[in-house]
Amino acid sequence: MESGFLDKIKSEIQDFFNLPMEEKKKLWQQPGDLEGFGQAFVVSEEQKLDWADLFILTTHPVELRRDHVFPKLPLPLRDTVETYSDGLKSIAKILFAKMAIALNITPEEMEKFFDDDLVQRLRMNYYPPCPQPDQVIGLTPHSDTTGLTILLQVNEVEGLQIKKDGKWLPVKPLPNAFVVNVGDMIEIMTNGTYRSIEHRGVVNSEKERLSVAAFHNVGMGKEVGPMRSLVERQKAAFFKTVSIEEYFNGLFSRELGGKSYLDVMRI
Repeated sequence: MESGFLDKIKSEIQDFFNLPMEEKKKLWQQPGDLEGFGQAFVVSEEQKLDWADLFILTTHPVELRRDHVFPKLPLPLRDTVETYSDGLKSIAKILFAKMAIALNITPEEMEKFFDDDLVQRLRMNYYPPCPQPDQVIGLTPHSDTTGLTILLQVNEVEGLQIKKDGKWLPVKPLPNAFVVNVGDMIEIMTNGTYRSIEHRGVVNSEKERLSVAAFHNVGMGKEVGPMRSLVERQKAAFFKTVSIEEYFNGLFSRELGGKSYLDVMRI
């Protein structure tokens, strides 16, 4: 993607979060639906919420878009998101094809999971400054339960951290660069060859932080499980095979935390 276009979407996302509250209320989450302005993975009144405002929407396939969300995005953001999501979908498909080569499997075996029916969702994140940043968490430590996540750090403020060898390491933002995370879905499908990465978001007392993540998932009506050729090669399946609907029903009934859902899927 051209740097000029990335500057455009960054600017429009910042303007979007600066909308008056009355305008944001028109895009509030509806009961039982994650899409719109709000929070995610809230399963009890007792749990601690992240120090963040989120906006979630489905972008692909088009027929899964919510009527109360995507068509009501303000212009020109709606058109920019359309172009941006198409571009990221193309990037994701290239990455899936490269992964198939690295795994020494046929491209078709990967493509049957992530074809034109793959599901893409965007999550825009706004982390306001916090007077006591050491007392809160911007984004709970977790691994993405998706296939691939492509993240753009909108205003290039540090805050993303990954867990390596038990330690949290900062991911320094690079201008006009994407961060690509392998999710739990890919760890399951590759039978543990690729590992999902645990990460978190931290806040600071001085600067707001904005990012937008694009999650790429197996299409509806398909299954999530280890690919047959890899099971045959490793002589064992290390994860269950379930429908994508069962996978997400189990996911959204739990609090977000660590790689706990991956453990549920282990055999």
